[in-house]
Amino acid sequence: MKSNNHLLRSERTAGLLMIGAMALALTAANSPLQPIYELIHHTPVHVRFGPLIIDEPLVVWINEGLMVIFFLLVGLEIKRELLEGQLRTPALFALPGLAAFGGMALPAAIYATINWNDPLLLRGWAIPTATDIVLALGILSFFNARIPHSLKVFLMAVAVFDDIGAVFIIGLFYGQELALFPLTLAAIGGTALVGLNIFNIVRPAAYVFVGLFLWVSTLKAGIEPALVGVLIGLAVPLRVPDRVGYSPLGETERQLRPWGYLCVVPLFAFFNSGVSFSGAQVETLFNKSSVGIMTGLFLGKQLGIFVAAWIAVQLRLAQLPDEISWAQLYGVALLGGIGFTMSLFVSSLAFTEPSLIQSSRFAILTGSILSAVTGMVVLYRSTMRRNYG
Repeated sequence: MKSNNHLLRSERTAGLLMIGAMALALTAANSPLQPIYELIHHTPVHVRFGPLIIDEPLVVWINEGLMVIFFLLVGLEIKRELLEGQLRTPALFALPGLAAFGGMALPAAIYATINWNDPLLLRGWAIPTATDIVLALGILSFFNARIPHSLKVFLMAVAVFDDIGAVFIIGLFYGQELALFPLTLAAIGGTALVGLNIFNIVRPAAYVFVGLFLWVSTLKAGIEPALVGVLIGLAVPLRVPDRVGYSPLGETERQLRPWGYLCVVPLFAFFNSGVSFSGAQVETLFNKSSVGIMTGLFLGKQLGIFVAAWIAVQLRLAQLPDEISWAQLYGVALLGGIGFTMSLFVSSLAFTEPSLIQSSRFAILTGSILSAVTGMVVLYRSTMRRNYG
């Protein structure tokens, strides 16, 4: 019970820190502090090791560098859930798996339908497909004693499937033109990770060294380098034969989770939420792309998750746990429309034009806030007379 309460407090703290970082960034970007915010945002960071040069603004180092830690946690979580968690059997992952598929497919279809005739805007089709696991679970934690544990598990599983889908989407659709030599080096690095897993290597230094090599290689090869985190997470052994009761994966997750959720994610939020409204035109903020994002997050996610889950239960492809009501499931489906972190990340890959970046961030914030507030209202009303202790 103590560990569960600690986890809930961590989720709540992470959610509050993200909200605070968003508010701080929005305030800074729309106040006399804007020049300071922009200066920090675009501060150049130059790293050179012999002929190897990486010269990028600070925001890129946050998005492409520090976010590797977040994606590493995603990889660890995916592996743990697939091997011994809520996704280890077809019976367990049928309901959240099908719900997550609906929650990704419908928002993408809504966005694509609205922006079909504009190839530039169509690149943002994946922006409203993701759920922000940190904020969604952080908000759900406020209803701790009033909701069943299986409802939290459902939201967690949906978010994990979302993460898996987002990883594939980023890798397949948002990579750059590939460079052969760095790609070869990246393949060597990936093979080294497989070797570390096969031989049950648990020394952190080995994964840090191979991970850095793989990160630089993918960055230079044109592959999204944040995916390196997922690969490292999948490579960390769950168990080792000669150490009963010890889980390298669990220990790595325990040590990195505070850094990832309490430091990296709020930093990402701060550097990517600073939408300046000075001089912004209504038609700029409410272009077809932003309408597609807002509609996809607020309507597409809730309908996709809820309807897919309902159909799966009606067709007996999955079973709704007895302690979960459809009203509670609908509240969680609404929270699925909080797409903040992953949506902002995909947006940074999909668009390069400042006006589109500005409007997409505005749309993500609006759609996520609408989903969060409505989801909280539905959960409050559906759990008024319940107590799960």
